[in-house]
Parts: sequence; structure tokens; C-alpha cells
Amino acid sequence: MSKSTMNPGPITLDMVGLELNAEDRRRILHPLTGGVILFGRNFSNRKQLTKLSAEIKKLRPDVLISIDHEGGRVQRCRTDGFTHLPAMRQLGELWSAKAKGAHPAASAAQAMAAATACGYVLAAELRACGVDFSFTPVLDLDFGRSGVIGDRSFSRDPQITFALAKSLNEGLRLAGMANCGKHFPGHGWAEADSHVAIPVDERSLEEILNDDAKPYEWLDLSLASVMPAHVIYPQVDQNPAGFSNIWLHSILRQELGFEGVIFSDDLSMEGASVAGSVVKGAELALNAGCDAVLICNRPDLADQLLSKLKVSKAKQSESAKRLNRLMPKSVGLPWDELQKEAEYQHAKGLLKQLNLIA
Repeated sequence: MSKSTMNPGPITLDMVGLELNAEDRRRILHPLTGGVILFGRNFSNRKQLTKLSAEIKKLRPDVLISIDHEGGRVQRCRTDGFTHLPAMRQLGELWSAKAKGAHPAASAAQAMAAATACGYVLAAELRACGVDFSFTPVLDLDFGRSGVIGDRSFSRDPQITFALAKSLNEGLRLAGMANCGKHFPGHGWAEADSHVAIPVDERSLEEILNDDAKPYEWLDLSLASVMPAHVIYPQVDQNPAGFSNIWLHSILRQELGFEGVIFSDDLSMEGASVAGSVVKGAELALNAGCDAVLICNRPDLADQLLSKLKVSKAKQSESAKRLNRLMPKSVGLPWDELQKEAEYQHAKGLLKQLNLIA
């Protein structure tokens, strides 16, 4: 498909089962659709996933096939040969483990190498099955307060989080996959789970920028996309970050100079309910600076968005250019070839050696 016909829309939606039905096809073909996000219910084995990915691409070569596949408890594909990747906290613990007589930086170097290996294995396995993109890494700091983040976080320390995320992103890149830092500016302090509640973080802007948001600032050009938190920071704005012009435009785009894609978090989550209807939520998110909005687990709401959301041509064109940059530039190695590839074998060998995978 030529660049001129790569015109993804601003809506990323999901599908019901293991194969496309007529309703899925109708939604994917809609010009406002730009991405399909897969869940555990869409995976039974590698052959089925590869076939499903190919069918989606045959319908719309310009849609980004994405998945939440971080490692630990957030990993959608877990059987039929997929590597059970560690929770990111284990990489942070590896960084902090000081071996007797070893150089103080040795454990940090080892943790960074392991993070790169994780990124490579994660991306190479997904791409072997036709998946373009994973919403990873989590950049939230682990304050020990958020159950929904918990061991998905690398560390409480923003410098360690930055270094390990940068290394993981390098592994993704080597396997041909872009990255997504989440949940900007930070979901680690707020205790409520934004899937089922509306979390609030009462800290000052200065405190958040000097701590939670640092990894975003330091990752700079190596960050391909960002997902804001469905968290309200009342000292900054009454809107959750994903609906906030202050957070997305003034701070992320202008202050931090971020040029990549901004995805909203799922608009069906309770944390998004403050916006009102799903159409109102999508409008608020796009007007605040998001390029794409996610709607998951609610086909009825996806249909509302597709039929009622109005997006200007200028906005859609600007967002489509950014979204196209997330698309892999090459075809992933088929699974059987991947198993024999030296880099893949090396990455898995390192993770086994460090007892991070079985």
C-alpha cells in the first residue's frame, strides 16, 4: 500500500472473538477506524492469530494491529510457544541486586541487557504472528500505592525506570516494533483503579514533573507514543490527563517537545466517565491533543463513535501521519524461522540464565 493511501482514522477498536464476523468487518472498514486492539479472547493459538492478523490487513492494510502485551500479569498470548515474560518489577529488582565483590554498576548493566532481551522476544514473537504493536512499557513509578500498577512498574526510581524502559524500547526497535509509554504523567500514586473508579492525585505539578514525568522527558526522541492516565490531578486541571489540554498540549507537546502519537486510554473505563457520553469523551480527548482514541469491550459504544464522531480533515491528516510512523517498516520473521534466529536465541538464553523465564 502506498503512503498516499495509508490513511488510518482516529478510532482504535476491538473485536469479539477468534475470527472476524460481519460486524467486525463493517467496523474495521469504516474510514474513522485506524487500529484494532486484540485481547486474550482473540487468541487461541499462533496459527489462528496469524490468520486473524492477515484477514484484518487484507481488509485494511493501514490499520495498526495492537495488543496489551507487557509481561507479567498483562500478557494476552500465553500459550502455544509464547514466552512467559517477567513482570517489569523483576528487572528493577535485578538492577538493585548487588553481587558480592562486583562493580556497583554490574547489576544495572545486567538489568538493562535483560530489558533489551525482553523487548526483543516480546516484539519478535508478536510480529511473527502479524501483530504490529504492543502498548508497552509502563513508565509509572511504584509508590506501593496502586494495585492496578504494582509489579507492572520497573521501579520507584525515575532514573531506573528511564534506563530500563529505554533498554526495553531498544529491544522492541531491533525487532521492528514501536513503543508506547504509559500512563502519562503517572498512575503510580493514585490508589484507585481507573478501570472501575475515577482516581485522583492531589500532588502539585512541580512534584509530578520532577518525579513521575521524568522518564517521559528523558526518553525524548526514543518514545514513539504515549498513553495518558485516566487520573485527575486537581492541582493542574479538573479533567483527567487524557482529556486535558494542559497535560497533553501545554506540557507533553510544548514543554517536553513530544512529537509522537498520543493514544487515549480506553474510553469505556470508569476513569473516562467524567466526560459524559463516549462521543463527548472522544471529542474531548482529540481536542486535548490525542491522535487516537481507544474503545474496548463495548461494540455498542464503538458503533456510536463510528456514526457520530466528527473529526476535521486537518486533524485526521495530522494524526494519520503520526500513526503511520508506528507501522512496522518490514515483515516479521515467520515463527519457525524466528526459533532459529541467532538474536532471538541469544535473548531467550540470557533471560533463562537470569531466571527471568522458564
